[in-house]
Amino acid sequence: MGTVQYITQKEIDKVKWDACIDTSVNGLIYAYSWYLDCMSRHWDALVLGDYETVMPLTWNKKYGIHYLYQPWFCASLGIFSKKKITAAIVEAFLKAIPEKFRYRDIYLNHQNLFELKTFPLTERVNYVLPLHYSYETIASSYRTNLKRNIKKAEATGLTASKEVSLKDILLLAKETMQRISPITDEELQRFSTLFKKARQHQKAETIGIYLNKELLASAVFFYSHKRWYYILVGNHANGKTIGASHYLIDRFIHAHAGEDVLLDFEGSDVRNLAFFYSSYGAVEEKYPALRMNILPKLLKWLKD
Repeated sequence: MGTVQYITQKEIDKVKWDACIDTSVNGLIYAYSWYLDCMSRHWDALVLGDYETVMPLTWNKKYGIHYLYQPWFCASLGIFSKKKITAAIVEAFLKAIPEKFRYRDIYLNHQNLFELKTFPLTERVNYVLPLHYSYETIASSYRTNLKRNIKKAEATGLTASKEVSLKDILLLAKETMQRISPITDEELQRFSTLFKKARQHQKAETIGIYLNKELLASAVFFYSHKRWYYILVGNHANGKTIGASHYLIDRFIHAHAGEDVLLDFEGSDVRNLAFFYSSYGAVEEKYPALRMNILPKLLKWLKD
């Protein structure tokens, strides 16, 4: 198989790196160099051969301790390859992670899920919805409660628009996330830079749901590898009882139905969210997480 090489960020050939992600059997938008440059504080890499198989190592440092972490808006990373990935390849890459990374809390991707002898991988759940059917066919499989919410949204007079500013989306998303998993202004600024990069690559869309010019639900979707990623979401409290968030996803599905793509919901292990996503007919796509703490007493310090 060859030796897996550890390479620091400044040594990475980003043209070859992105070419690998482009042609990977399991490529995801999060693994492109421009995406990692925006969202990860630091990232190095593991590389096999002439960038045939790669793995980004997103890291940070606290109290002199290096550790691997999962950056915001990077639902899964792990090992990407132009060839079929096997358990032996995953094992070899995980063994090649330098020992200086004393704590590791990262998510790999859906084609890295194997039962390994050496590493304790935990199974996590994502939901994806194939959009290659007609809108009518997809909508016919919606759960009854979802259909009711969409009818309520239409009866209330909600409207969908792709002309929604990123600033408005960020404000609503920040307000929403404070109730669940608070995000810093620095991370939102990183996302703003990322969005501009994604737009340059023609890989971004926005959508907003309005009632009388008030933004009640919004989202940013990114695209790559025949996937639309439901990446940044905001929901106003005034839209909860009239189906604004339900209607937003429905309108996105309506716009892209019939395309040979997946809608990637980016989760979730949270029961209520899993039920919400599956209401559209989305199915499970499992992926592994790796958590290793070589210095147990430092665990409480090593949270990004």
